[in-house]
Amino acid sequence: MEQLSVNHLLGIKYLKKEDIQLIFKTADHFKEVINRPIKKVPSLRDITIANLFFENSTRTKLSFELAEKRLSADVINFSASQSSVKKGETLIDTVNNILAMKVDLIVMRHPYPGAALFLSKNVDACIINAGDGTHEHPSQALLDAYSLKEKLGELKGKKIAIVGDILHSRVALSNIYALKILGAELQVCGPKSLIPKHIESLGVKMSTDLMQTLKWCDAVNMLRIQNERMNLKYFPSTREYAQLYGLDAKKITKLKKEILLLHPGPINRGVEITSDVADSKNAIILDQVENGVAIRMAIIYLLVAKLNISST
Repeated sequence: MEQLSVNHLLGIKYLKKEDIQLIFKTADHFKEVINRPIKKVPSLRDITIANLFFENSTRTKLSFELAEKRLSADVINFSASQSSVKKGETLIDTVNNILAMKVDLIVMRHPYPGAALFLSKNVDACIINAGDGTHEHPSQALLDAYSLKEKLGELKGKKIAIVGDILHSRVALSNIYALKILGAELQVCGPKSLIPKHIESLGVKMSTDLMQTLKWCDAVNMLRIQNERMNLKYFPSTREYAQLYGLDAKKITKLKKEILLLHPGPINRGVEITSDVADSKNAIILDQVENGVAIRMAIIYLLVAKLNISST
């Protein structure tokens, strides 16, 4: 059986092209499964998975939980707001207490960059990073790239734009890594204040002109303004941001060409994207949500297979 080159999913930067291709191939199989009348497979019947979310999440948490249940794993959910973390317990103590209950795999979202990597070095369990601060969000990048590949075919040479708050976005960084591995050309676009200084060192183009970017690309990923991560004012007003960098029907009509539209959610309708565009035929936002379950099933299945091989 083909297997991943990694024992954890900590970030896209640790993956090889073959790993991504294997995850996509496995996701194809699981996508077929979740479209059957009986959507479950018994693959992980003896496996227990803990979802540790130290930050709020709706889509990612639900998607992972559904993926785990579709694979017949036992699932426990942990929310930091109702836990002993509030009483000062350390991350390692929290996780070791959970592992003492014989948990095999941990899916963790944490506000601090590097938290998943730190955990993987200090506890004896397989770790999936469900987002660590402004650093990486690997499963989101994999489902985005998978959704693009479904619509565009091979991504080598395809032009993909990422627009918005690049500075605070873990989705942007993971997408850049994944799409570069798959051979796509990339351009980021947004106000200068929201683009990291050395972004071009990652091999991506940079623009502050939305129309130029839209004319250049085959697909655009519209990012949300991450107000919860901002302690400064990065642009004059939301209204001005929407006028310059928001996507509306008028801008799409001006293009005179078809482009695919992605959004990792949650959508601020009327800010980065208007409702008519978000709900248009070019938007593959709901495809991303559906593919998210298949991709996360593939990630979990492949990492557990690796776990079983190393423990025998």
